[in-house]
Order: sequence, then C-alpha cells, then structure tokens
Amino acid sequence: MKYDFETVINRRNTGSAKWEQMKDWNPNVPEGIVPFSVADMELKNPPEIVEGLKKYIDSTILGYTKATEGYLEAVCDWMKKKHNWEINPEWIIGSPGVVGAFFSAIKAFSNPGDGIIIMTPVYYPFYFAIEKNHRKLVKNPLINDGSTYLIDYEDLEKKAQDPNNKILLFCSPHNPTGRVWSKEELEKIGEICLRNDVLIISDEIHFDLIMPGYKHTVFASISEELANIMIVCTSPSKTFNLAGMQTSNIIIPNKKLRHGYSKEVESEGFFTLNILGFKACEIAYRECEEWLDDLINLIYHNHLELKRYIEENIPKIKVFDLEGTYLQWMDFNGLGLDKNQLEKLLHEEAFVFFDEGYVFGEEGNAYERMNIACPTKVMMEGLVRLKETLETEYIKNILETES
Repeated sequence: MKYDFETVINRRNTGSAKWEQMKDWNPNVPEGIVPFSVADMELKNPPEIVEGLKKYIDSTILGYTKATEGYLEAVCDWMKKKHNWEINPEWIIGSPGVVGAFFSAIKAFSNPGDGIIIMTPVYYPFYFAIEKNHRKLVKNPLINDGSTYLIDYEDLEKKAQDPNNKILLFCSPHNPTGRVWSKEELEKIGEICLRNDVLIISDEIHFDLIMPGYKHTVFASISEELANIMIVCTSPSKTFNLAGMQTSNIIIPNKKLRHGYSKEVESEGFFTLNILGFKACEIAYRECEEWLDDLINLIYHNHLELKRYIEENIPKIKVFDLEGTYLQWMDFNGLGLDKNQLEKLLHEEAFVFFDEGYVFGEEGNAYERMNIACPTKVMMEGLVRLKETLETEYIKNILETES
C-alpha cells in the first residue's frame, strides 16, 4: 500500500472520546491497549488533508466562513463520481454532524407523541433522537436468519399504515449489522413509505465504505418521487476520519422539506460550519480517493483475518459478513454469558473494549460491535487477548457459578 496504515497513534490524554471512554470503563487499563469501540479510526489521516490544511492555514484568516463554491462543487462532484447521483448545490445544507441533523429533522417534521420507525438493532443515537424529542419509538426489528439481517416488509407496512407514525429513520449502510441494502430492498421500503405518506430520513454516513462485491445505492437516487420524501444525511467524517472537523452534508432535494429543515436549524441558533471543516471536506473529495481505496482494502483484509482467527480459535463466537462500514458485528451468545458477565470479562480481564451490543437495542444482547479501522497488528493483539482470557479459569468459574 502507498499509505501508512501501520503506525499506532497513542491517543491517551488527547481528549479522544474513545480513549477517554475506555479509561472510564477501566481506569486500570495497561499502556499499549487500543480501544475498538467508538466509530473513528485508529489510523493516520490522509496526508493530502494534513498538508492541505497546513497550507490553507498559512494563507487564510480563520473567521466566520460560509460554504464556498469549491466546497459545494467538491460535494456535488463526489456524489456524481462515487454514487452516480447528480445533485444541485442548493440541495446541500451544512450540519456539524449527522446525528444533530436527524435530531433537527425529527423536530421539523413531526410533533411530540408522533411515531418514528427504526429498524433494530440500530445505531444508538437513533433512540436518543426519538426519546429526547418526546416522540414515540416504533420498532420494525430486522430479521436475523442466522447468517445475515433482512427487512420485515410486512411489519414495516403495518407500522407505516398507522397515521401516527410520521417518519422512517433509516440507516444505510446499516450500523451495527454491516448490511449494504440492495437497490431492490430500498425500492420495497420506498414503495411502502410512498403509499403511506411516511417521510424518510436516511443516515448514509458510511456510504463510501463498501466492501468488495457490494454496491451502495443512495436511497434518493432511485427516483425523483422518492427524492421528494427524503432527507439524506452524508459526511466525509467516517470515510476520511474527520469526525472532529464537525462537517456533514445534509442533502434535501425537495424545496419545501429543505425550507422546513432550514427553519428548524435556524431556530436552534445554527449559523455556519467550521472553516477548516469546509476545507478538509473539499480536499478529501478532491484528492483522497486513492487513500480511500487503500483503506477499504485494509478494512476488508482485517475482516477476513478476524473471521478466520475467530473460526479457528473461538468458534463459539459468530462473525457476520461485513458488507459495509468498518464495524464488525459479532454474536457472543455461544459463550453462555449474559451481557453483564460478558462486559465485565472484556473490560476487566481481556482488556478488549468493543461497543456492547445491548446499546443498539435488546436485539443486541450478548453481541459486540468491533471497530476494525485500525492497524492489523492492533486488531490481532486484541483478538489474542480475548482468546487467552476465554481459556483461563475465569470464564469457567463464571459458568460454574451460574449453573
């Protein structure tokens, strides 16, 4: 590979949310342990972005800055080149983050008590956006057939037919299961929402991170009819490890929806984005496609290595195929531990820090989500610690105590 995906960056005492969380979970975690939880990468940023920002800072004033023509063109060009989706610059509304965007969209297009449909298990801020805004959580659970996750269209139709359910908050690619929805699956969902006047907020933040053999379809690109009931949440943050730049691109083709969303974010006091975020996004979309190609090769390599190691050494753990994202979903139920025992073992004995499956909903109990956007060596060290812990007397004592 042309790029450095092997250097391990020590992020202790840098304010890293992921590393601070690890310290909260276990204040006694030894030096050299890298967490696999929060979805940012343990990889150096693309050098093109680092060098480009240095040059930019040398030649600009860091004042209030609105979206530049170069930034808007870069976003439009990326959507066309990578996703075969032609958008207009006026469709783009900047947001500090995708999560904040779907919070705002829910407030703009529903009222307290209205139902918001989600497909569980799902990214945990979906729950927050519904509950903290006093909307009703309406579950349309995915079907786990033992090898992958499927959509329950019959149940979705039933939930969509309820006039109190106003919005489908949709995750594509799906976090945490790693599914990349096919165009046919999206069309079926879209037909249900069109029939029943349900607005779709489509969180597509991982849309660039697609594994070999799979293809992501931007939901709104399927038809003009669907685009008219759609708010598409995108960002360079996951793709290029830029979460701290707080720059997301919320794309709303429908003028009426765009106006309603804009009124809501203005009422919250939002004005403009981070000046360096604008520039980082522009550089990423203009100059970093080759870096992304190498990154995807690394993620897919890590997935295959992880799956091989688990199957050979810890076969009671089930590893799901990774179609998209860099988040590996795994079923630990075969170990015979409940979610609390499992979390204690991982944090206190193995020093392995995943995102616990239960935070994605009850369907995730005794599952784990592992961030594999890290040097392969770091990932393997964590898996070896897990294997060795499971071979100790510790787990045997837990199971004997419970029996």
